[in-house]
Amino acid sequence: VQLQASGGGLVQPGGSLRLSCAVSGAIFSIMAWHRQAPGKRREMVALITNTGSTNYLDSVKGRFTISRDNAKNTVYLQMNSLKPEDTAVYYCNVRKGLADYYGQGTQVTVSS
Repeated sequence: VQLQASGGGLVQPGGSLRLSCAVSGAIFSIMAWHRQAPGKRREMVALITNTGSTNYLDSVKGRFTISRDNAKNTVYLQMNSLKPEDTAVYYCNVRKGLADYYGQGTQVTVSS
């Protein structure tokens, strides 16, 4: 199983970024994004099931949107109204049963 994340970068507060994570090797029922800021624990940002149900970290509700393209086996995270506290390394994650995989991470920096 391979997860290839892309789309991170430097953006000003209030800006937008779209993260993508292409998954190869298997199909997973749960696809998610996690993040880890320096000195902090990793936290789940958003999750989407194979039926389209979603769940979000409270601090990103209304600003971030997770989606998936099952035909491309890809998960996306649209991030709008970004804040400096969103700065972190973002990791895509896929799960099915006991199988649990993380991608290599992509840096998102929100700064003026």
